[in-house]
Amino acid sequence: MASSNFIDYVKINCRSGAGGAGSVHFRREKHVPKGGPDGGDGGRGGHIILRGNAQLWTLLHLKYRKHVKAGNGVAGEGGRRTGAEGEDVILEVPLGTIARDPESSEKLAEITEDGQEIILFAGGRGGLGNDHFKSSTQQAPYHAQTGEPGREEWVILELKLLADVGLVGFPNAGKSTLLSVLSAAKPEIADYPFTTLVPNLGVVAYRDYKSFVMADIPGIIEGASQGKGLGLRFLRHIERNSILLFLIPSNTEDVRQEYNTLLNELREFNPELMDKTRILAITKTDLVDDEALERIKNNVPKKVPVAYISSVSQRGLDELKDLIWHNLTTVEPV
Repeated sequence: MASSNFIDYVKINCRSGAGGAGSVHFRREKHVPKGGPDGGDGGRGGHIILRGNAQLWTLLHLKYRKHVKAGNGVAGEGGRRTGAEGEDVILEVPLGTIARDPESSEKLAEITEDGQEIILFAGGRGGLGNDHFKSSTQQAPYHAQTGEPGREEWVILELKLLADVGLVGFPNAGKSTLLSVLSAAKPEIADYPFTTLVPNLGVVAYRDYKSFVMADIPGIIEGASQGKGLGLRFLRHIERNSILLFLIPSNTEDVRQEYNTLLNELREFNPELMDKTRILAITKTDLVDDEALERIKNNVPKKVPVAYISSVSQRGLDELKDLIWHNLTTVEPV
């Protein structure tokens, strides 16, 4: 899909429906010239509802829908007939979508399951008809309630991709190539930085018909947490990954330093990312000889599982998948 079609942030104006007014009405039938009050209640206004849809992976369909308006409730009628409810508006969104208040950034709703529905803004309640206000001292009330107004608010919808494994690395670390080899995903691949401009998802097949989802995030650069490069825009997608797979090329001058730089950018963006399981993959091992590879092994960070791979020659990929699967099945999903 074209990069311009990946939309993970939209701001829309929502207005839920107003409730219908209650009715002032009195029973009038043959031989009953002065019946009691029988005004019905107004119908409630329409809700603005978020619904999860596993078939969606972008907010593109909402990009140009700047105003969303639910229907108003219908006024009540005589004979204690309640007015019809206003028509709800259902906004279908990808799993991992968060609704936020644009002023305070408060989280209003979060969609994580297919078919999950959350009322984002409720419609106004319908007013009570005059039937509710009769009493022994007021047998012919001439008043009823007006319906409650709806809510009109701006809201931000923000998508954070749901994946088991998130690929973390500088541009040209081999993230897109790895994803294309392990899955059926077809990200753009080229020998220059920032080839990947949008996140890509791929399903990786494992043994015995098992599988896991891998996300290729656009390359981070030093200073991404302060807004440099493309990193800041897409770092939030890493927050939903159970495992962070760091990719560092074998021809890097200092593997340990590059790993620490990447780690620092994630820490600056969100310290909670430090609690996630981390795996390190040394990529492009087909470009170095055995002696250079031994030097790398002596310089890798301690206490982090390491795999040595080459996507081009298919070296070490099975071992990497085993390592990922072991960690996925021994840690709780985030």
